[in-house]
Amino acid sequence: MRYKNQNIAVLGAGLSGSAAALLLKSEGARVTVLDSAEEKDLLKSTIDNLRAQDVRVIWGAAADDDPSVYQMAVLSPGIDPASRLVRNFSSRGIPIIGELELGWRSCEVPVIAVTGTNGKTTTTELVAQMLNACGQRTIACGNIGKPLSEVAREKQPFDVLTVEVSSFQLETIRTFHPVISLWLNFAPDHLDRYRSVADYRAAKLRIFENQTDADVAVVNAIEEMKGLRPRTITFSAYANHADFRVAEGAIFYRNEPVLRLADVKLRGLHNIENLMATLAVGMARGISFGKMAPPLCAYEPQAHRCEFVREVNGVAYVNDSKATNLDAVEKALRAQSKPVVLIAGGKDKGFSFDPLRLLVKEKVRSAILIGEIARSIDRSWAGAVKSEIANSLADAVERARASAKPGEIVLFSPGTSSFDMFKSYADRGDQFRALVRALPETR
Repeated sequence: MRYKNQNIAVLGAGLSGSAAALLLKSEGARVTVLDSAEEKDLLKSTIDNLRAQDVRVIWGAAADDDPSVYQMAVLSPGIDPASRLVRNFSSRGIPIIGELELGWRSCEVPVIAVTGTNGKTTTTELVAQMLNACGQRTIACGNIGKPLSEVAREKQPFDVLTVEVSSFQLETIRTFHPVISLWLNFAPDHLDRYRSVADYRAAKLRIFENQTDADVAVVNAIEEMKGLRPRTITFSAYANHADFRVAEGAIFYRNEPVLRLADVKLRGLHNIENLMATLAVGMARGISFGKMAPPLCAYEPQAHRCEFVREVNGVAYVNDSKATNLDAVEKALRAQSKPVVLIAGGKDKGFSFDPLRLLVKEKVRSAILIGEIARSIDRSWAGAVKSEIANSLADAVERARASAKPGEIVLFSPGTSSFDMFKSYADRGDQFRALVRALPETR
């Protein structure tokens, strides 16, 4: 048992932290979970389950100042390394790894790792659906579904693991080594956590850190990717020099058409790139394009990703709550062919909405803004579009209903997170969907 009789701390009592704690416990460690939140803010069922497994739990100020001696600490991705909780460990020289690294160390099968500012979840799900349909047993996990530590603890008979990885998870890797890495795209994000865009990019680039020339990197052809050790396969919906490109209504691999776009259910150039990246993975795994096509054509777009909700009085309502950065809003707007009433805003993550100004002027007839960043967006788009500020999502939907005309689209694409108002992007999207479904039809 790798960690037998070691005192190990897990920082964060959320999903990833709980998975790490239970994995460590199964490998013989004495585990303490610490979280800065007060007990009333922690999920009672999670705490009860940890205690039932003889895991000690400390919360609040006592967690931030815990003086106990530990051989190692495992950091949950949602905990900022600059927080008081983490500094209590780093200042004492206690080694810190992330939950992703911990799960990797206990994995007994190869890993496919997917990162990018946008499209990670869709591509991870596409890869998993395609591989399973082609007889290669896998599970979509990591930053979606089960944390990697939970999958490692369960030891199911998979051939490969398909792991979505975020910059937060990659910050704390040491030996994490995917046999296939995917770099989908890059755009500014998370500047409330990183000092600069360069720091954010550097964190994501660590996905390639431990790969060798025996591995594969699937990369977007328009990105600057110099000095990669693994063999590269490139894709792009915008560049003709890529291995996978778009032409004549199909995805081509070099000069061979491999997937007709009319046969798939995903729409938009960003989703075409997700399909290209998935085809590249299948090719690297030795699967023919003919076998890959049916499961990719069967894939249904997931909730909160340009999800059509309902048409009311000739107006289509689209839920794109998964859009937590500007690049995602840009892709959603470019996918629209009709005038847009845009609902945007949420938490101030430290970046300006100025880069969307010209596209908003072209695509958006009116904008309804929410959250703590609403006034900042209003200033960014002044003169480009008529904007108004709503005091809640319900107010925003009502304002959109009053403003939108038949033939137009109400697009909910926030462009940022919204922990100032909602539990998660899914909670936010669920509330939008419920509000839209409650709108009355008028005759």
